[in-house]
Amino acid sequence: MLLRVRSRLPAAALSRAAIHPRASPAPGPVPPQHRPVGTANQGSQLEPRSGWIGRARGHATMARANPVTLLPASLAGHYKVGTQVRRFSSTGLPPHMVIGMPALSPTMNQGNLAKWRKQEGDKIEVGDVICEIETDKATLEFESLEEGYLAKILVPEGSKDVQVGEPIFVTVEESEDIKNIPADTSFGGEQKEEQSSGSAAQSVQVDAAETSSVTSRISPAAKMLIKEHGLDASLLKASGPRGTLLKGDVLAALKSGTASSAKEQTAPVAPSPKPTRDTQAQSPITSQKSDTFEDITNTQIRKVIAKRLLESKQTTPHLYLSKDVILDPLLAFRNELKEQHGVKVSVNDIVIKAVALALRNVPEANAYWDTAKQEAQKCDSVDISIAVATEKGLMTPIIRNADQKTISAISSEVKQLAKKARAGKLAPNEFQGGSFSISNLGMYPVDHFCAIINPPQAGILAVGRGNKVVEPVMDSDGTEKAAVLTKMSLTLSADHRIFDGQVGGKFFTELASNFSDIRRLLL
Repeated sequence: MLLRVRSRLPAAALSRAAIHPRASPAPGPVPPQHRPVGTANQGSQLEPRSGWIGRARGHATMARANPVTLLPASLAGHYKVGTQVRRFSSTGLPPHMVIGMPALSPTMNQGNLAKWRKQEGDKIEVGDVICEIETDKATLEFESLEEGYLAKILVPEGSKDVQVGEPIFVTVEESEDIKNIPADTSFGGEQKEEQSSGSAAQSVQVDAAETSSVTSRISPAAKMLIKEHGLDASLLKASGPRGTLLKGDVLAALKSGTASSAKEQTAPVAPSPKPTRDTQAQSPITSQKSDTFEDITNTQIRKVIAKRLLESKQTTPHLYLSKDVILDPLLAFRNELKEQHGVKVSVNDIVIKAVALALRNVPEANAYWDTAKQEAQKCDSVDISIAVATEKGLMTPIIRNADQKTISAISSEVKQLAKKARAGKLAPNEFQGGSFSISNLGMYPVDHFCAIINPPQAGILAVGRGNKVVEPVMDSDGTEKAAVLTKMSLTLSADHRIFDGQVGGKFFTELASNFSDIRRLLL
């Protein structure tokens, strides 16, 4: 989705808003993805002025001005993402700006700080990239729109799961002000750590107090059982009134195996006996088991993919339809384009065009399920999402209005989008949205498979590889003979709330016609 900033108010309006707070309208409730991402400090005075503005390259994310809430502009994929700037006064600090983690996509609530392009003390010019932020969709560059100096970095490079709104760096307007911001100054991010450490210390004290209270009151029956079994009373959990340890507590601990004897706690460590033949045989097995796995850190993209796929399988009723199509006319048409016209296209490019025309001719299939209205909504355009494998996860860039584009135009656009996807440079409007998806594993030894729907879309087509088969065909003179054909398996995963048997049948009928009479794609 395109991210942009609403035009700032005139200076006179800002002055009136600053002097007369009641004159400015109170901002309404803000969705989580549009929460405040920055705070401004102007020393002891609140003078209205334009200040530092940051954005993701090509997509603005924050502006320093009078508090303004920027909400979703429309459902067509354009979002206005802004910030509510809080102005406050502090003593001993020069005018500065605390910049928070921005919400660079509508679904982003946390991000990873992949790389700092600027370091503390560096001058920031208009258009400079300050850092790279890995969102739940892609890695975006955070770009400056005004001049200043990077005074302090609050979040180190490589930090994971930084919440939206959490301070990440501080800027000042003059280079002399950098030294006036102490390194140990707290800007909000460190306060959370202090609070968490303080709460941890309090919990330890509470646990210690609870433990001491447990051992202070023990019923006679519980004392007998503790003495009989040689248990450590301080390790038993009391459930009686005022922290009294009851007989049932001791029996429950013995039954669960959580009780340990006092001898075990105080006994010195005995020298380990010489290993027997059995232990010698078990030790290499144990070491092999401990070395048979490796933890793999998930990227933000893979976390979102895992979450969305799980939600899709749990909330979307999947309907599966499959059909084998003859690939020979398509391959002949591809060779003709290459030899006679010098146009190189892939099988996947022609498949995209064939699917787009089938969706245009069967508009009931080019729809999505509106959860709020609990009804199907037809899409205005045929936008095909194509699955592209990257190192960080599967991305789905979009070929918009694919039914209106030529095969060569589709081929060129696919190459550009795939290159940007693998480099992590896709813009939000290039991968958000889409009305239908295609996942092609024909380059691998995969004959057929079933893909998972990408909500809110209603369908995804899984394309397998082409295989040569021998089948009887009818000759021109009416005689039957054996022929070698190339067939490709297509499997449709569809939302059964939109696709019933009739809609699925009509879609496959149109699609099969496009493959058998490939010239239809040129109409």
